[in-house]
Amino acid sequence: MTFTRREFAFGLGATALLGGCANGVGSRGPATIDARVNATLSQLYSDYPATQQLGAKSVGMLVMPLVTEVGLGIGAGYGRGALRVGGATVDYYSMAKASGGLQIGGQQYSHVLFFMTEDALQNFRRSPGYAAGANIEYATPSKGETLAAETTTSLAPVIAVIFGQSGLRVGATLEGVKYTRIIP
Repeated sequence: MTFTRREFAFGLGATALLGGCANGVGSRGPATIDARVNATLSQLYSDYPATQQLGAKSVGMLVMPLVTEVGLGIGAGYGRGALRVGGATVDYYSMAKASGGLQIGGQQYSHVLFFMTEDALQNFRRSPGYAAGANIEYATPSKGETLAAETTTSLAPVIAVIFGQSGLRVGATLEGVKYTRIIP
């Protein structure tokens, strides 16, 4: 895939713009991330009560309070969050995303990865850079929609719930997401 100069310049500009967004870049460290994680979980459980059952059944969850994405031909996304095990934060992670294809726009959203098996959680924690793959089941509830996870939890080792979307991004993309442990 080749990019025109305009697409390349926009991609560089989008990356710089992304760095200036209020998504945790340059935050005041762990206390700020933890406060955002608490607020995100409160919103998730309030808007989608069935996710409380997911949280109770999971062995751990990675909470990304705010992910910002922009794209025009090529795109990028970034967010920071915390891994919680037994209700306590055990590590902090960044999420970087790259995409290419027919796309335009920008959006922000929150997401939570629920680790439903101990093996899935340990694979995530041991990897130097965890790439989201085929072993993740995505659930994107709409406002007022119930999230039924009984059959899903027995089959999927990791369930991703994406919610709180704002902005507009149109197009089909081939995306890659990578989670990396950080020291805030």
